[in-house]
Formats: sequence, structure tokens, C-alpha cells
Amino acid sequence: MMLSRRALMVLMPLLAGLGVARRAAAIEVDGRFTQGGLVFGRAAAGSRVSLDAESIRVAADGRFLVGFGRDHPPQSTLTITRGMGQQENHKLAIAQRPYDIQRIDGLPQEKVEPDPEALKRIAAEQERLNAARARYTSLPHAFEAFDWPAIGPISGVYGSQRILNGQPRRPHFGVDVSAPAGTPLKAPAGGIISLADADLFFTGGTVMIDHGHGLSSIFAHMQSVSAKEGDRVAKADVVGTVGATGRVSGPHLHWGMYLFNTPLDPQLLVPPMPA
Repeated sequence: MMLSRRALMVLMPLLAGLGVARRAAAIEVDGRFTQGGLVFGRAAAGSRVSLDAESIRVAADGRFLVGFGRDHPPQSTLTITRGMGQQENHKLAIAQRPYDIQRIDGLPQEKVEPDPEALKRIAAEQERLNAARARYTSLPHAFEAFDWPAIGPISGVYGSQRILNGQPRRPHFGVDVSAPAGTPLKAPAGGIISLADADLFFTGGTVMIDHGHGLSSIFAHMQSVSAKEGDRVAKADVVGTVGATGRVSGPHLHWGMYLFNTPLDPQLLVPPMPA
């Protein structure tokens, strides 16, 4: 992956401010330096990479991904340590985003305030979701161009604070696309199905796709799940259909993306929604 002009515009002033010559830089980066954004990087083979002292997984060829969560602070430090111990620190400016408040009423109350038995089920299901997000494979699809898995009006956006039946709940980590029940859902990029379940408590019919390098997609509220765990899929392969299962008020696709456990904004990885 070549260093793009946009990435140069980001890194050149940061390196200049550190007194580091541009030719000495040990990394190439491109992506969205904003809350919810994903950055693609490449360092010299054998380099170690960390963000704010947290180690980042680096592939054998030096490629790596950096994700910024919903509430990531405005500054971070990307550190590259090369084979002989030489270290470079790059100060990153992370754009801060405003977030809407979204109120959703008319949900089944047992989906908003689960009883003790349901809470046990939710905890067990969360362990499965966490295990799928924790996967690291060398699949190359994380570096593909991503496409929308369904076309339709956007009814929910990343980061918005959710008020469900009048009660504040966790922010919305994904994008919602309204579409009729039964609409085919397509893989936004290639990968391996890391989780497939027709009936999770909150997300109903659910599919997770491992795109490689810790990057995954999750589809929720599906009417039908046609993919099976372990299936290999290519971009645009159908994995199921739009539905209204789990905690929903109507048929739609919830599409979330994660870099391991960091929730990302899928809209930053695709072109604008077609008319």
C-alpha cells in the first residue's frame, strides 16, 4: 500500500514538529484520523508498533491496522520500534465528533430490562461475540475496498446516544439501513464467517465476518441466516436477509464493524449510500 497524498498531509507536519526528516519515516499510513476511524499502516518487516503504549498486532509483511473508538481523545502517539531498537514517535491528531441523541420507543420492555434468566443468556452470548472479535487471521480482505451490504435509507448512525423506551442505554455502535424484510444481505468484503446464529437475545439473527488482521463486521436483526460458521465468503456473497429479530422496532440491517473490541464507523469505509 503506497502512502497516499492525504496521509502525507497528515504526517508531514507532525514529523516536522518532531524534527524528524520525512525520508526517515519508518511507516506508511492512510485512513481516517477521527473517532470511529480506521487507519491502514505498513512498517518495515520486524517492526513493533504501539498506540499510546498499547501494542498493535503487526503482520509478517509489516502491515497493521489502527482503530479509534467513539470517545478516543484528541491526541495519540504512534510508536514504531525497528529491529535494532530505533524508535520513532508520531503524534496523531484525532478529530472529535459530535453525536446525536436517538430516541426509540415501542420496544418490547423485556428487551430493554431483561430478567435474571435473560441476563444469563446475554452474558453467554456476549462471550461468543467477544471470542469472534478477538480472532486474528492473516486474511487480506481487511485491505479491500468495502461496499454497502444493503441499500436503503440510513435510520441510525454510529455513536448516537440511545434512549430506549425513555431509558438511556449504551451508544449505537454501527449504522442502520432500513430495507424490507427478506432483502438479501451481502458481505461488504471477503472473509470467513466467525459467528452465525439465528436467535441472539439483543441482535436476533446475527452473522460476524472475519476480514483479517482483527477487523470484523457484524450483521444483526436478520430474518434468515444462510451462512455457516467457517464458511469463506467473497465480497457481495449473500449471507442472509434483512429482518426484525432481537431488539428492534422494525425491519432493518444493523451493520457494525470492530477492530478487535474497538467499535468503528462503517460509513467511513464505504462510498456514500447510493440514491
